[in-house]
Amino acid sequence: MNIIFKGSKLRKLANNKSHLIRKLGPEMAQVLGRRLDQLLAAETLDDVPKIGKGRCHELKGNRTGTLSVDLVHPQRLIFEPADDPVPRRDDGGLDWGRVTAIRILEVADTHE
Repeated sequence: MNIIFKGSKLRKLANNKSHLIRKLGPEMAQVLGRRLDQLLAAETLDDVPKIGKGRCHELKGNRTGTLSVDLVHPQRLIFEPADDPVPRRDDGGLDWGRVTAIRILEVADTHE
């Protein structure tokens, strides 16, 4: 899958392991790196696990249109489909099998 970052600061953080460890700690850096590798290796969003470790899922409420994967509780990697147009099913829902690009938005606790 093609991964785009919302801003250069986030892109630089994700691509510099030592900076990532200093900023987020070793455990978070390791888990974040693993999640980014999983996303990068996936052909489509359908290839990303929806249960178990990582637990990719669509968010609701004021975060509708975004998705997340679990990191170190309670932190999550928040992203959105970056395909243009965003692939939709006939019922209007996101077509996970056709999402081939995502934009990483942030690392956050979505329950705050």
